[in-house]
Amino acid sequence: AAAGKLLVVPVDGSHWLSMRELLDMLQQKGHEVVVVAPEVTLHIKPEKNLMMKMYPVPFTQEEMDRVP
Repeated sequence: AAAGKLLVVPVDGSHWLSMRELLDMLQQKGHEVVVVAPEVTLHIKPEKNLMMKMYPVPFTQEEMDRVP
């Protein structure tokens, strides 16, 4: 088997929490994983073991935190 390269554009929320575990396992198997996510999110945060590329959005973390 050969390792591959994966570009991941995740959906925030519980979907990300499940996907993060899967990405960790894929990296352990030798895959190169790059995650592209907005700078302001509920759950997607930069992690030392994942290559993260963040892009700007037109709202702040404080505004996001106020959304019910």
